[in-house]
Amino acid sequence: MVFPIKLDFFRYYCVLFLRFTLFLKSKHKYADEVLVIDKLEFLLALAREKHFGHAAEACGVTQPTLSAGVKQLEETFGVLLVNRGSRFQGFTPEGDRVLDWARRIVGDSRAMRQEVHALKHGLAGRLRLAAIPTALAMVETLTTPFRARHPAVQFTVLSRTSTEILALLENLEIDAGLTYLDNEPLGRVTAVPLYMERYRLLVAADAPLSDRESVSWAEVAQVPLCLLTPDMQNRRIIERMLRDTGVEPNITLESDSMVLLYSHVRTGRWASVMPARLATTLGLTDSDKLCSVPIEGPEVTHSIGLVAPAREPLTPLTAALVTQARRIAPSLLD
Repeated sequence: MVFPIKLDFFRYYCVLFLRFTLFLKSKHKYADEVLVIDKLEFLLALAREKHFGHAAEACGVTQPTLSAGVKQLEETFGVLLVNRGSRFQGFTPEGDRVLDWARRIVGDSRAMRQEVHALKHGLAGRLRLAAIPTALAMVETLTTPFRARHPAVQFTVLSRTSTEILALLENLEIDAGLTYLDNEPLGRVTAVPLYMERYRLLVAADAPLSDRESVSWAEVAQVPLCLLTPDMQNRRIIERMLRDTGVEPNITLESDSMVLLYSHVRTGRWASVMPARLATTLGLTDSDKLCSVPIEGPEVTHSIGLVAPAREPLTPLTAALVTQARRIAPSLLD
């Protein structure tokens, strides 16, 4: 057999395997429904769970069934895809390449099924979203008008770090995310800028600095602070600004929950640095219990936006969400 010179080796075999399976399907009306797509789904689950038993549970099959499916892929490609021992040890270099193609093929398969369903029944289904904690309150600016246009669509919204959002997106576990666009590398994504994140000192109305028109980053560094955990990009941005003043920041509490941070600020014994838009959206500065104080000096801003897979075509649900994001962006950007 002569290999096409310009066709990627693994892509060739993925296509060959698909054609072979579909050929069997055409010859045998009641052939096994567990086709190559399902076996590629096994690889995605294994990449996500990093455990054979957990991956099998996530796929709704037994562990021997998942192991046999992976083994069949290895026999078809003629290479070892997974390093095995007493437990899952990771993918081989060849396995990483096949995993990359598996994400593309499974993603395209899902997009095809969803598009056919949308043509027949209209846009429906569930959109899986993830957002960084500081952007969670902004999700409704997308979901509310989207559902007004497409009432049959449902949503699942997760709170995740920016790093986790990109990993979930790559492994097809979410359809889109709301995260930072300009501070740390994004990789291959479709990005729609929505608004700029600016920072304010949030304090109780009777706390020190609450009566100030503005404060410096050096002053902020000296008050007892409650901030997000270091795995959050927001924390890394704020801590960098505090340390650039030459003052060791007085961070006495950290959490991955914005609600917990707010509750501590309300006691008057802690302060926090929050995105101005988040405080306004939640109505925190409308009460007589909290104050949002501008931080002077070099203004720090970062772009927040929607990220979706960089593939064409997108699934109908994701494509409609991207369109909605572009529709509302002009009213949010300042």
